[in-house]
Amino acid sequence: MRTILNLNHKWAFAKGVTEAPAEIPKLWDFVNLPHTWNAIDGQDGGGDYFRGTCCYAKTFSKMDLPAAERYYLEILGANSSADVVLNGKHLAHHDGGYSTWRVDVTDALQEDNLLAILVDNAPNETVYPQMADFTFYGGLYRDVNLLCVPQSHFDLDYFGGPGIQITPVMEEEDAKVAVSVFVTDQKPGQTLRYQLFNAEGKAVGTYEGEGNKVNFRIKNAHLWNGRKDPYLYSCKVELLENGEVLDAVSARFGCRSFSIDPERGFILNGEEYPLRGVSRHQDRWGVGNALLPEHHREDMDLICEMGANTIRLAHYQHDQYFYDLCDERGIVVWAEIPYISRHMPTGRENTIQQMTELITQNFNHPSIVVWGLSNEITMQGAEDPDLLENHRILNDLCHKMDPTRLTTMACVSPCPMDAKILQIPDVVSYNHYFGWYGGDTSMNGPWFDKFHEKHPDLPVGCSEYGCEALNWHTSDPQQGDYTEEYQAHYHEELIKQLFPRKYIWATHVWNMFDFGCDARNEGGENGQNHKGLVTIDRKYKKDAFYAYKAWLSDEPFVHLCGKRYVDRVEDVTKVTVYSNQPTVELFANGTSLGVQEAPDHFFYFEVPNAGQTHLVAVAGDCRDESVIRKVETFNESYRLREKGAVLNWFDITEVEGHLSLNSKFGDIMGTLQGKMLLMSLMTKKMPKGGKKGGGFDMSSLGGMMDMLSGFTLLRLTGMMGTMNVTFTKEELLDINAKLNKIKAPKK
Repeated sequence: MRTILNLNHKWAFAKGVTEAPAEIPKLWDFVNLPHTWNAIDGQDGGGDYFRGTCCYAKTFSKMDLPAAERYYLEILGANSSADVVLNGKHLAHHDGGYSTWRVDVTDALQEDNLLAILVDNAPNETVYPQMADFTFYGGLYRDVNLLCVPQSHFDLDYFGGPGIQITPVMEEEDAKVAVSVFVTDQKPGQTLRYQLFNAEGKAVGTYEGEGNKVNFRIKNAHLWNGRKDPYLYSCKVELLENGEVLDAVSARFGCRSFSIDPERGFILNGEEYPLRGVSRHQDRWGVGNALLPEHHREDMDLICEMGANTIRLAHYQHDQYFYDLCDERGIVVWAEIPYISRHMPTGRENTIQQMTELITQNFNHPSIVVWGLSNEITMQGAEDPDLLENHRILNDLCHKMDPTRLTTMACVSPCPMDAKILQIPDVVSYNHYFGWYGGDTSMNGPWFDKFHEKHPDLPVGCSEYGCEALNWHTSDPQQGDYTEEYQAHYHEELIKQLFPRKYIWATHVWNMFDFGCDARNEGGENGQNHKGLVTIDRKYKKDAFYAYKAWLSDEPFVHLCGKRYVDRVEDVTKVTVYSNQPTVELFANGTSLGVQEAPDHFFYFEVPNAGQTHLVAVAGDCRDESVIRKVETFNESYRLREKGAVLNWFDITEVEGHLSLNSKFGDIMGTLQGKMLLMSLMTKKMPKGGKKGGGFDMSSLGGMMDMLSGFTLLRLTGMMGTMNVTFTKEELLDINAKLNKIKAPKK
């Protein structure tokens, strides 16, 4: 029988080592897996985290291994490329940091063994991702196992797959369930025993014979029905020889039907089921991407508490344990590969490999409904023939490997509505940040109406939207101020615009959690993207979290916003309350300020502000409390302060009536001289190339400029670190001196 031996304990580790050692050096550190070498430097800002090759090594004796005929090393995640060396012999190389892969090590085993795994997250031009708004943590950041199996065993060689594929298809009330298994070195006389079980453990189908594919019918199948009822069946298949079990595999599955309609949105089991949820990255504070099961469970608990019913697992394959949690909790999943931001003509084979692995390893999960082809890949132009061909190949691959699911892609906001690439996947979604990166919140709904009118037969969703918030506060929230109050306002507006439009097949907030992006130096806390509804350490739920809970959760609650905003200067201050109950009453020092009704779940009260006021919000049996305090001058600890900025706004020379780095991007582009200066700057600083080199396509700047017009040029230069573009203080001062000579456009 198969034995799984976990190898997470005690690996010797060294940074910057590019060759496997002949023996483990005494000065190497020892670590346990999961492990990343970027847990700290990948989250502290500056875009300078270590990207290179590191070595993990361990010794073991063959006599300590379970008896078996074949041994496979199983690596669940090594970012982003890795080589396996056993006893000085190179056995395998793998590109792609987010999928499972295995190596047959049997023939290289000796009595005493030295295993080395060289892992490399250095930049290259063949492995995705290479340009994106998140840290590419290096390391053996998921489990490493040794699979000990007989000579005849369920397949372990094909793209990290489980060796079993289950395809349930609903036929009226019944489910037709096709089970296929793949056996290595199957011998004459060996048979297969199939067993299907319901969630209660009762057998609902059995078969024994030599066939590697068997069809079952489950009468009156219990449906996997999202969060309402995520019912799971299971299938176990055993490989038998003379009545003895040689090997076994099992998998859970769900019986459900779904479709995506351009007018009605997502439909689950024949009923409209609006998908409203979040995107998720796989990292957290001080841990990086080396997550433990308890981290995954906490993430899922928070997402379910908010009431979400869908997750976009961005921008890569996530841990199998998290897909299992999605199955169990009834979460509808968008799964995708890290084909993101910059198309690399030399990376096509890697996209095909990563998509093949994603589908092969995740086929059995009922939670998954769409395969994501790419994310914001047209950032540098949408008309590249090689880019289009790459997408057609991936789209055809998805449909060939899995005819039961649909394909999608996340389009960057400036991608034209008539772009050819939109015709490739079955459905599309857009990443829009109107109200954060330029524009205003009111533009979101009308944009989707215009797209829907232009493409009435193409389902469209909103795959990203959000804005950043830290522990900054104000009574006058403004776009770009990074306050918790503006984030709450932004999401109130987006909820009211997106949720009632049922033709929008899915909405995914960017992001559920703040996440590491070492190139970011903005918002006053460098090294993170702060668009999360929850902080990166999972310790604090921002007010916007509760705005969604008010709309999506059935669990009665009431939440007083602004708990971290205590000191206020105004005589009468606005206090916002979120609740999914029909009415809310607010008390100030025991005095009722009235009872309000709010069909949109957002309750606004005007509260007299004198001395210290104890606030209590009551909604049915629910209550929440907070405190505000009258002060004469604004508490400066609430105001955005840049940390470690190359140049602060107050260091910049401004000339009245002229431009500067503190001018908004749109205003600079509104002048001929300013536009010429910035175009020249972009040409020098952005990656070179185009169709051949995959560099920056200047033709795409028009739409991007519209999106970014509301930010100051200084802020944008800091954000460009996500594209590996940095500026020195001297360069910025030189740009500012040139801008000071250009007259600002008249308002």
